[in-house]
Amino acid sequence: MVTLEDVARQAGVSLATASRVLNGSTRQVGAELRARVERAADELGYRANIAAQTLARGASNVIGLVVHDLTDPYFAALADGAMRAAAGEGLLVMVGTTHRDPEQEIAYVATLHAQRVRAVLLAGSRVADPEVTGRLRQEIARYLDSGGRVACVGQDLLGVDTVAPANRAGAAALARALAELGHTRFAVLAGPPQLMTASDRCAGFVEALDELGLPKPRVVHGAFDRDGGYAAASQTGDATCVFAVNDVMAVGALAAYRERGVRVPQDVSVAGFDDIATLRDQVPSLTTVRLPLKDMGARALELALTAEEAAVVEQVAGEVVLRESVRDVREAR
Repeated sequence: MVTLEDVARQAGVSLATASRVLNGSTRQVGAELRARVERAADELGYRANIAAQTLARGASNVIGLVVHDLTDPYFAALADGAMRAAAGEGLLVMVGTTHRDPEQEIAYVATLHAQRVRAVLLAGSRVADPEVTGRLRQEIARYLDSGGRVACVGQDLLGVDTVAPANRAGAAALARALAELGHTRFAVLAGPPQLMTASDRCAGFVEALDELGLPKPRVVHGAFDRDGGYAAASQTGDATCVFAVNDVMAVGALAAYRERGVRVPQDVSVAGFDDIATLRDQVPSLTTVRLPLKDMGARALELALTAEEAAVVEQVAGEVVLRESVRDVREAR
């Protein structure tokens, strides 16, 4: 790997001068020296160090990304999409995780504002708490007034550019697809009632069943993670088909059924939501609603870097993907 020191030696300049030219320092370098350094870098195939450029320029080339839980592959995929897009723009991404604490999210926005980052991305569900949402909006407004940019992935409640997954519509489409396979007795592993992503997905699923004239499903609330799905699976009663409002909860339910000797899909069918790439190798493969998570993260970054007078809200549709975890019960009739 060619180093900055190699470039400085080839150009016959000091390491400091080479750094000022190639790492974006605001300190001026004479035209002749600059040309020598740039020519040497080209000849050697040197690639500039983005981290060093950021330190030289200040925080203007840094994006702050705030997510709920990096151990959740949903947020890991969003972060990956945003970070790859940022790298293409010569930007660095600082990632913070809130552990689903809305107060921590507000604190992150304030901290990133103080550090003068170029833009802030907020990825994750809002909570059904107008007072907390109002305070977050106030903190965002202060940052925007100072020239910052904000975009989010989630519900359109913050008055900023938003990539909004169509959670309700996706869950409704899944309910209709499962009903077409002959299922009539459903349970929903619904996650926390105050988490809007979870409540939207549960509501869309329940409303679609009601429109089809099917019985109301058993709704079981719990944590929005693998352990929440594992615990809730014991409360699904006589349901022939269980919908978990995210894939990691569905994986927890699959584990619980496996331990109890309940066969999937022979005894009970299981479906999730998100289509997490790392979970596609589950056995049986998981029926779900696919969201283009990496593209969503990349699009949020693009919106944050694009100055528009009015906030842009882009709805992202989900796609129902039927796999082996769901049985076609019409075949048994």
